[in-house]
Amino acid sequence: MSFARRVAVAPIRLYQRVISPALPRRCKYEPTCSHYAAQAIERYGILRGLVLATWRVLRCNPFSHGGYDPVEAQRVFSRPPRTARS
Repeated sequence: MSFARRVAVAPIRLYQRVISPALPRRCKYEPTCSHYAAQAIERYGILRGLVLATWRVLRCNPFSHGGYDPVEAQRVFSRPPRTARS
């Protein structure tokens, strides 16, 4: 993982270790939103990872059903299918 990605993930890891244990669990999704954000940044880079993390936090609302939602299942930055060239 690049240095820039490590710097971007550091505040999330700090939150997970210091602040999150003091709060009751509220996230409806698995993995939690903070774990999702860290994984998205590690996998897709800072800009795309932050977009995915923001979209995830926006979806985490009282009207959401939640459930299992891994980073690998996201469809925002999926690669388009290759087309055969003639």
